[in-house]
Amino acid sequence: MSSFQCFTLFTLYSTFFYSVDGIEVRKIIKSQQTEKTSHLHFFFHDILSGKNPSAVRIAGPLNSTITTFGATMMINDALTEKQEPTSKIVGRAQGLYSVAAQRDHEFALLVIMNFVFVEGIYKGSTISILGRNPVLNNVREMPIIGGTGLFRFARGYALAHTVWFNPTGDAIVEYNVFVSHF
Repeated sequence: MSSFQCFTLFTLYSTFFYSVDGIEVRKIIKSQQTEKTSHLHFFFHDILSGKNPSAVRIAGPLNSTITTFGATMMINDALTEKQEPTSKIVGRAQGLYSVAAQRDHEFALLVIMNFVFVEGIYKGSTISILGRNPVLNNVREMPIIGGTGLFRFARGYALAHTVWFNPTGDAIVEYNVFVSHF
């Protein structure tokens, strides 16, 4: 390997080793990487009714509804390009949400989910969200806490806006996601 290639590799990935309380710590410095910010727009289809629901109740108090404190749903919801359920699927929202607010006048969820992309340049990449979703607000903001693939080291926020809801609990939610990643 030429000395230029060795120097370039050393410049791109320099590793430092040191010990803290007997634990070896590696500090990796990556240079020449620029952070990007991506804006993703899609629709989330949370279907509780019918023969093939995308959200099912997995825990909660006996004889309760999906709006009762502690009710927990596991999801595998379609993410589509457009609002129509027949629109092209770009990914899945996989995870769970639980009713986290106890007061009658408040309806807020604890959301733990991954957006798993199955189309386009983000195919195979994920974005992880963990946060509070006050469902009755017109627009809700939730934090992005990480990701995989092209979204490795991701951070940012997701804005959710319910565009359709029915009495069975089915909903279509518009998402605008702003994610910084390398």
